[in-house]
Amino acid sequence: MFSREHEINKQQHHTDKFDNPKLIVRRGQAFHIQISFNRPYNPEKDQFWIEYFIGRYPQEKKGTYIKVCLVQELRSGEWGAKITHSGGHSVALNIMPAANCVVGKFRMYIAISTPIGILRTRRNPATDTYILFNPWCTEDPVFLDDERERQEYVLNDLGVIFYGDPENIRSRSWNYGQFEEGVLDACLYLMDRAQLDLSGRCSPLKISRVGSAVINSKDDEGVIVGSWNNIYDYGVAPSAWTGSVNILLEYHSSREPVRYGQCWVFAGVFNTFLRCLGIPARVITNFSSAHDNDANLQMDVFLDENGKVDSKLTKDSICSSFKPIPKLNRALQIYSGKRNYHCWNEAWMSRPDLPVGFGGWQAVDSTPQENSDGMYRCGPASVKAIKHGHICFPFDAPFVFAEVNSDVVYSKTMKNGIKLVQHVDKTQIGRLIVTKEEGTDKMKNITEEYKFQEDTEEERLALETALMYGVKKSMTQDITPSMEVDMDFVVEDSALGSDFNVNITFRNNTQSGYTVTSYLSGSIVFYTGVSKNEFKNHSFNVTLEPMKAQTVEVLIKSREYMSQLLEQASLHFFVTARVNETQKILARQKNVALKIPQLLLKVPGEKVVGKDMTVIVEFRNPLKQDLNNVCVRLDGPGLLKTASKLEVPRNSTLTWEEKCIPKQAGPRKLIASLNCDALRHVYGELDINIQSAV
Repeated sequence: MFSREHEINKQQHHTDKFDNPKLIVRRGQAFHIQISFNRPYNPEKDQFWIEYFIGRYPQEKKGTYIKVCLVQELRSGEWGAKITHSGGHSVALNIMPAANCVVGKFRMYIAISTPIGILRTRRNPATDTYILFNPWCTEDPVFLDDERERQEYVLNDLGVIFYGDPENIRSRSWNYGQFEEGVLDACLYLMDRAQLDLSGRCSPLKISRVGSAVINSKDDEGVIVGSWNNIYDYGVAPSAWTGSVNILLEYHSSREPVRYGQCWVFAGVFNTFLRCLGIPARVITNFSSAHDNDANLQMDVFLDENGKVDSKLTKDSICSSFKPIPKLNRALQIYSGKRNYHCWNEAWMSRPDLPVGFGGWQAVDSTPQENSDGMYRCGPASVKAIKHGHICFPFDAPFVFAEVNSDVVYSKTMKNGIKLVQHVDKTQIGRLIVTKEEGTDKMKNITEEYKFQEDTEEERLALETALMYGVKKSMTQDITPSMEVDMDFVVEDSALGSDFNVNITFRNNTQSGYTVTSYLSGSIVFYTGVSKNEFKNHSFNVTLEPMKAQTVEVLIKSREYMSQLLEQASLHFFVTARVNETQKILARQKNVALKIPQLLLKVPGEKVVGKDMTVIVEFRNPLKQDLNNVCVRLDGPGLLKTASKLEVPRNSTLTWEEKCIPKQAGPRKLIASLNCDALRHVYGELDINIQSAV
């Protein structure tokens, strides 16, 4: 007979949050078991050992069959079993798993040497043991020496993902749910689905690389189908998801890719996968992120002779892979170009395959963008190596380097086809890189972990190093025109559905007068930066007196953009101007995210483990139209509910009430989302404190 001290083991191994009855431990750290024999144990005569098996064909040399023998003293990070107490029929042992053993679910047996041969206990699923990575163990490659960071990057099951643009940063909570029932088995299944050899499951590098491929469905029928075209037939809109649990459990049960995701969904689910297995991980947002197809660190914007954007040439150069999609394959498209923002992950691990100093945070990205070694995946790439330009090291460092270091080049196209560079913007790409701060929901700026400040000696040296290692760099020089006349514009803060102004200011810095022909273009854009439709096209002339400034207001009416609006309510404005006397071109572009209404969450009454808790979701429709086929999702402790096909007439309020039973005491978060064709990315959240049962 076999028994285990589950609760003590789980507390000591930081696995007590898992909603799983089986033993879950971390490698490189001893755990306790107790064995009951059918007769008193005699150490002088009886010889036994413990065996662990994983996979169909366990082999000792591959680490999939492990024979754990009795030892006098346990050695740190090496397999061994030490008897701590014996009496009568029972024997208590401490078992030390190796710090580099395979991660997964093991079958456990007791083997006894007898005169007639070796006898083993029968297969008993109750004795199955999960072994995970151990950030608390110095011998484990994922060791993290800061307890505050371990609490955040391994044990925190709630996160914050930032999105929008640098001038209007938004955030949304995400339920990683790595400890929820069934999630651990779902994450282990992903390694089976990715056909990662069992012997490779001891390496956080191999697991994170395989994980970045299997999270997306592009070439391996992985977890999530990507869609960036605002059409989400037969699936869930990316903005409707509130966490990873539903996605992983649906994929595990159906064995079919889940529809649909975009970069923050891929990153959120990937973060769950990594943290669940014990690899410290966090979600990163890069604002003004580049997708450089040919790694020349350059994004091109072409203007015609009048200063207007040449949409054909610009689309071809920046957004070349964002094309109309065949009906049966439209959800599988890949996107490219400059994006308002892009989310990826970082995983913490040593890198013994790289020179000393390049371990630590590694960039890994599961959003399908470019093919790497035959699959759509990215990383792990050393963040330290990216910062210093050492992009020769695996994996995919040149691509990540370009995402944060590309230039935007504005060129004027002449009638004879010659392209003249007007301006090179070296600061627009990778303007701000952030993640969630440890222990709070605040934003943490980590831009300087990826790149040195522009125009510093260190930044130039990093770029020269990248060039030495093969990154192509255009010889384009910044020939910014002299500043006789300069131009900039601001977009007024505005809520979704309202009118607002774009204020364009010209400043004449000379004693001469000038006339300016100007053009404003307003477009609906996907968050990837790809333009859907131009909704505003306004030309105007300005006469500038010497040494004076003049501001022109352009009114943007809600009826102009509302009928075409995409889910993140993101608008892109491009203002170009030609100074007629000098023929110089001025160009500025900005994204603006309209303020989206929020959901209001309330929890009246008691909040106690094991007792009914009432959650109320309220939403007031701010639009001048009825909302049809509204879907509301509610995610929280002991709760994952969906209400669909609701109707919310204009100027009315939706009230939805649900009951749940909290399972765990302590501070928790409720997260809700509302989604319909006319309105997406509507969220609400509420922090609550669950009391222990009396």
